[in-house]
Amino acid sequence: MTEPILHHYPKSPFAEKVRLVLGYKKLAWQSVHIPMVMPKPDLLALTGGYRKTPVLQLGADIYCDTALICDVLEHLQPEPTLYPARGKGMARVLAQWADTTLFWTSMAYSLSPKGVAQMFGTAGPDAAKAFGADRAAMRVATPRIRPGDAAGAYKSYLRRLANMLEGQDFLLGAQPCVADFAAYHGLWFTRVQTSVMADVLDATPGVLAWMDRMAAIGHASSTRLDADAAIALAAQSTPLPVDDAAFQDDHGIALGSRVSISGNDVGPEPTEGELVAATRMHYTLRRTDARAGTVHVHFPRIGYVLRAAEPA
Repeated sequence: MTEPILHHYPKSPFAEKVRLVLGYKKLAWQSVHIPMVMPKPDLLALTGGYRKTPVLQLGADIYCDTALICDVLEHLQPEPTLYPARGKGMARVLAQWADTTLFWTSMAYSLSPKGVAQMFGTAGPDAAKAFGADRAAMRVATPRIRPGDAAGAYKSYLRRLANMLEGQDFLLGAQPCVADFAAYHGLWFTRVQTSVMADVLDATPGVLAWMDRMAAIGHASSTRLDADAAIALAAQSTPLPVDDAAFQDDHGIALGSRVSISGNDVGPEPTEGELVAATRMHYTLRRTDARAGTVHVHFPRIGYVLRAAEPA
């Protein structure tokens, strides 16, 4: 197995979540930097439509969404675990809340005019406008939070995290779990990328101490790789076998059908391909690209919509 390849950009909060998980697992990885906004032709050569950040590549297997990526990294390196035997369900539920409600609240707060000005610095107002337009196109069913409402909610959520950390180093105990990585990345964005907004964290010193412990995990060792090399690797590789025996049909769509998958709240751009697996937790599409060859693109079930493809 080649080293995992992470397609990401440095300022991406969801990429920071995965970078830290790679560090926690002590997995060496390869880093492909992608644009912050569309167009992303190299990434789409692999995914076929999915444009969110990050994407994990293992040869000719392409994994979308950090919830699924965490499961894949857990499979690659089971220890230390992201999913403690006691509290596994709680860890997943808390992570889902953190990746949605907490994340969007933190973004609405951090991306104030002051925060945006700091984030884009000398790039100027045109870059900020392009970013805003790109993110507006991504959000199809995520309610917008006004700045004042976001500030109040963010402070409440930080206090709740502080309550959870009383008497323990991490959210669910003595060791970090998937919930810690999910809760951390939005707060990391506030603290690191829009530090002019980070005084909101000062009222919860327990959260700041936890953030220091999370940051100390680090990103393990990585090497830079250009996009062409990653795409060439996909073209030279064969996708891993799929578990078609674990087929769970909730749509009346048979394996082998032409389908599309898209995000149900963020990332409406569809990926089309042949449905080759649909387990209880994820879907796999087979697709062929002129540059990447035959790849398998994987999506989690939660957060994504599976449809029969429109007739050609």
